[in-house]
Amino acid sequence: MPFKTFGLSDPLVQGILATGYTAPTEIQSQAIPAAIAGSDLIGCAQTGTGKTAAFVLPILDRLSHGRAGRKRAVRSLILTPTRELAVQIERSILGYGRFTDLKALAVYGGVSINNQIKAVRGGVDIVVATPGRLIDHMQRNTIKLDGVEVLVLDEADRMLDMGFVHDVRRIVGGLPKKRQTLLFSATISPEVKTLAADMLKSPKVIQIGRPRNPIETITQHIYAVEKALKMDLLLHMIEEWRMFSVLVFSRTKYGADKISRRLKRAGVIAVSIHSGRTQSQRQGALDGFRSGKYQVMVATDIAARGIDVEGISHVINYDVPTHAEDYVHRIGRTGRAEATGDAITFVSSEEQKYLHEVAKFIGRKLTAQKCKGFSYIKSPAPEPKTARSSKPSQRKQVPRSKSASGAKKSYRGRRRRFKM
Repeated sequence: MPFKTFGLSDPLVQGILATGYTAPTEIQSQAIPAAIAGSDLIGCAQTGTGKTAAFVLPILDRLSHGRAGRKRAVRSLILTPTRELAVQIERSILGYGRFTDLKALAVYGGVSINNQIKAVRGGVDIVVATPGRLIDHMQRNTIKLDGVEVLVLDEADRMLDMGFVHDVRRIVGGLPKKRQTLLFSATISPEVKTLAADMLKSPKVIQIGRPRNPIETITQHIYAVEKALKMDLLLHMIEEWRMFSVLVFSRTKYGADKISRRLKRAGVIAVSIHSGRTQSQRQGALDGFRSGKYQVMVATDIAARGIDVEGISHVINYDVPTHAEDYVHRIGRTGRAEATGDAITFVSSEEQKYLHEVAKFIGRKLTAQKCKGFSYIKSPAPEPKTARSSKPSQRKQVPRSKSASGAKKSYRGRRRRFKM
């Protein structure tokens, strides 16, 4: 089924084709017609199935039809949990809408708010925002939301996990009551259902695939390895399996930086991305990984929802996530847009409890195996280099001076007196 069968405008269809897409995914086939018809919508599908286009395309179609002769104002608001997702969605809007005159702006923290204020004053049709920064604009009265016709809550489950529920409710409270609301999520938890019940009116529910289950194009591998050998196993896989675009997940920011440093010392071109980096550093790492500059990118879960890079061959969970939901979102970074991908998880003996929770969450048995061809014996660490030579000193020992009586002079405890 081609996109033009949805009744999308000709400039929009041209934009879609220019991005390289010719046929919609399953979530797009069901969600786009419902959204164009004006229904409130709950869309639940696994990560990597094309949910972004499922709401971006109906918004662009709606706003482009009613754009002529109107003063430019914010008519659509898309809320998303992370900066990376905001940038990703903004790029999708610009790509699909390249042949329309609609303008979009990503609004997020970590960068100058003044540049965002200037852009809004110049006229914006669609705002893609993280909750915290949008509230900053609302308090300054620099973004007016009284003309919003379509609200999208993207990655709703993640926004709730990150503690944005109060911010989201505050923002939605400032929007027009008469609007269309679209909620998209990889999982529908009881908390998401409660949020939807408060904000959506008689929504149409679209469920693609089994809830909580990773998409079928991802092959999952579990390898048993103790913590001290994880780096050796990672380097072994990268070299022996000739991995070329690898996303490694660490549980902590410190761990991500440590893994990245050790990879670099081993000759692997790597970079880390996490919330401790500045926005420019995070974007630079993501752009470099996307362009192939970096062979490996090491990330924390904060970035799991915002990394949309074509051609990721492998996702490696260096640490098993403590929250089972994060496993689904991590491995969903590969196998995107119906492509195939491999997800690898390293599990130590102390992490077996987390793996059990993951298996329970996705409803699938996950059995750990040994990696063939890998030596599970820790390589001895190189001896540290000493600053001084190990040879005994050849310096001649000079005896201490003695007093007239033959006793050694002692200066211990002696004080000098100075006249003031």
